[in-house]
Amino acid sequence: MEFEPLSMENEVMEFDMGSGEDDEVAIDIEHPDEDDECEDDSVDDGSVGVGREVSLVSDGEHNLEPCEGMEFESEEAARIFYNSYARRIGFGTRVGVYHRSRRDGAIICRQLVCSRQGFRHGRERDGGNCESKSKRHRAETRVGCKAMLMVKKQDSGKWVVSKFFKEHNHELVPPDKVHSLRSHRHVSGPARSLIDTLQAAGIGPSGVMSALIKESGGINNVGFTTVDCRNYMSNSRQRTLGSGGQQVLDYLKRMHAENSSFFYAIQGDGEHSTGNIFWADANSRTNYTYFGDTVTFDTTYRRNRYRVPFAPFTGLNHHGRPVLFGCALLLNESESSFVWLFQTWLAAMSGRHPVSITTDHDRIIRSAVAQVFPETRHRFCKWNIFIEAHEKLSFVYQSQPTFEADFRKCINTTETIDEFVSSWELLLQRYNLVENEWLKSMYNDRHQWVPVFLRDTFFGEMSTTQGSDSMNSFFDGFVNASTTIQVLIKQYEKAMASRHEKEVKADYDTINTAPVLKTPSPMEKLAANFYTRRIFMKFQEELVETLANPATKIEDSGIITTYRVAKFGEDQKAHIVRFNVFENKATCTCQMFEFSGIICRHILGVFRVSNVLTLPSHYVLKRWTRNAKSGIVLAESALESSSNSRESSTVRYNNLRQEAIKYVEEGSKSIHIYSVAMDALQEAAKKVAAAKKHGPRVALVNGNNSQQMHAVEGNQVGLFQPHSADEKDQKIQELTTELDNTNQRCEVYRGSLLAVLKDMEEQKLKLSVKVQNVRLNLKD
Repeated sequence: MEFEPLSMENEVMEFDMGSGEDDEVAIDIEHPDEDDECEDDSVDDGSVGVGREVSLVSDGEHNLEPCEGMEFESEEAARIFYNSYARRIGFGTRVGVYHRSRRDGAIICRQLVCSRQGFRHGRERDGGNCESKSKRHRAETRVGCKAMLMVKKQDSGKWVVSKFFKEHNHELVPPDKVHSLRSHRHVSGPARSLIDTLQAAGIGPSGVMSALIKESGGINNVGFTTVDCRNYMSNSRQRTLGSGGQQVLDYLKRMHAENSSFFYAIQGDGEHSTGNIFWADANSRTNYTYFGDTVTFDTTYRRNRYRVPFAPFTGLNHHGRPVLFGCALLLNESESSFVWLFQTWLAAMSGRHPVSITTDHDRIIRSAVAQVFPETRHRFCKWNIFIEAHEKLSFVYQSQPTFEADFRKCINTTETIDEFVSSWELLLQRYNLVENEWLKSMYNDRHQWVPVFLRDTFFGEMSTTQGSDSMNSFFDGFVNASTTIQVLIKQYEKAMASRHEKEVKADYDTINTAPVLKTPSPMEKLAANFYTRRIFMKFQEELVETLANPATKIEDSGIITTYRVAKFGEDQKAHIVRFNVFENKATCTCQMFEFSGIICRHILGVFRVSNVLTLPSHYVLKRWTRNAKSGIVLAESALESSSNSRESSTVRYNNLRQEAIKYVEEGSKSIHIYSVAMDALQEAAKKVAAAKKHGPRVALVNGNNSQQMHAVEGNQVGLFQPHSADEKDQKIQELTTELDNTNQRCEVYRGSLLAVLKDMEEQKLKLSVKVQNVRLNLKD
């Protein structure tokens, strides 16, 4: 069952929110005029995920001027692009008319217009002269400008520019004043944090604005006016969530009462919604035990003008899809508030620190992360920085049409640190930006956002060069700029249910559909059996690419063999692989395995020429396999004090489901195995029924060649092993040593066999030459 994202109904989102030069909203026209070119085509889905981080142009080209036929991933992507274009040119934007499908009511056509388009309602227009009928006289800002961009949704889901009118009938705003336009005034996330901190210190609006001007390097770079700053400081959202906040608190209390493992905390006075709120349900906490190695703290609301300051902690599950680790409502964005939030979240996750964390580019968040997660690798969201570049370097984007493409190329495609440094220096020199303060600060922070500096740490992404231009949005399509606090919980539960259904579907597809194998390699066949389907497709892509990336041996020290791997025709982009033949371990300069947990084509190419036919176990991360959730959850006892909670039930459910799936998968292969599996399940059902009938008791459980005693008292289960922990560790160590020795002997034998085969080939060649000489002599 699919859950639909939040319907926008008749509510209209605009870029130009807040008070300013123009407060007229866009009009919903059910049947627009013919010159709007909006047809009533039916589409599958008209929902727009405003919070989603999107690439601006689908073909990867970042054109500075719109044109007909240009494609966007979403309506929101088109808005972002047009507003960015407007800032560079020197005009403001508004959301214009839109057209809905008659079949499902989804928006399929949208106009984005100049803020000076049309005329105010209630005014008579006569040759351009407007006479106000209102008692309150305001300066006329609308002059009937025709500049606009129209986008239409296609059956593919993409949005295409169907009409673009470039010319304006008024003067454009110069770069040093463009920040005053309503659609370009926005209190950004970093600015909010600084305002909160200074306000908490007792500094007034004027002092705060002075600090912001100094911090940004000038009033033009602040991005909003003193009035906006004052409005933000007096905004009620800073102090309370109103009646909707009480609804959230009531929901959290009810969920905790139903399930003691539902965690929530409130900063400050718990009886009133005056502080930040955090919560994590049992599934979120359990998911963290499986996939808590990399975390994203998503503060999309800070840039996209959300009504609700909603910030989730998310990660990636075994299918590479978003998974939730908790949620927060941030009423205050001071450093102490972020420290409280991170500490509270960490406590809910049993104190286990992640390997890596991705956040907004913000110095206050960075300080809070450093205090709470000192050993965790902290990365800034690259998409966030590219958006910030549009704000800080608007004069360059406007005057230098090629800058954006060159800037992204420098960040995304450089494969070595030296290559990045060289490319960065050339970029600054070419565009005369050597003294730019913002670029200097970004270069100083390069280790926290440029992909080439982050490859040695696991972030769970599939590409080392491109990385991620986006936040990991779990609530995309469910929580957006129009979401109010009153409907937040409803959308939260819809999103949770939808993600669960998608994970179940992905699990089903992994188990019940066989991928098409593209090589005769036994490694590919084995990988198809243990990876989830999506992860296998990425592994398969790397394996197939080994055919075009030959490995050439360049050095052999006896233990470590060094190879040079390059794609045909691209020798200048070669990677170096060092391979330990005795341990079957290799390292590559691309560091894809360290970054994504999936082995790269370069190492696979070395395995290919070295006759390594199966993927060594240390290159298979359990988190990417179909059994990622199987086994005992080690952190379960730290997550709960009573084992009758729903979380313990969730863990048991996951483990039992994985074991049952094995019977289903194997039992369906033949009639004989089906009968055996069915008998086993029926016998198990009898034992379960007996256990329910007789209650707590001592049961003897037979395992594979071993016996384990499970003592059950109430709901507490204790596991007694027949051997002590030291004896077990010693036995494991002995077996491991024996296995290593056997592997080394096998490698030696394999090396000797390869040498014999090489000698045989040489002898064969020599004999062939001798035979040829004899034939020539006989002819003579």
